[in-house]
Amino acid sequence: MTGLDVAQIAKDRLCGLTGFKPDTVSSMNKDEAGWHISVDMVELKRIPEVTDVLATYETVLDDEGNLVSYQRTRRYHRGEVTQDA
Repeated sequence: MTGLDVAQIAKDRLCGLTGFKPDTVSSMNKDEAGWHISVDMVELKRIPEVTDVLATYETVLDDEGNLVSYQRTRRYHRGEVTQDA
């Protein structure tokens, strides 16, 4: 299974669980615990789009693509710029 496959599975699983639309995959890595994928989801669509409310969800999937865990780690407006450490 490729990283692209796992990222798509993570987006699909989160959409099914939360009902929110995936926006982008913001990070992905693999270690002994599995695939760690951060997905930004649109939680509230607004006009103009810059005011959409998004959230970052951290997921862990095993090597078969099963969702092991997920949690929302951040909520923000689409137009918000932050300086990550």
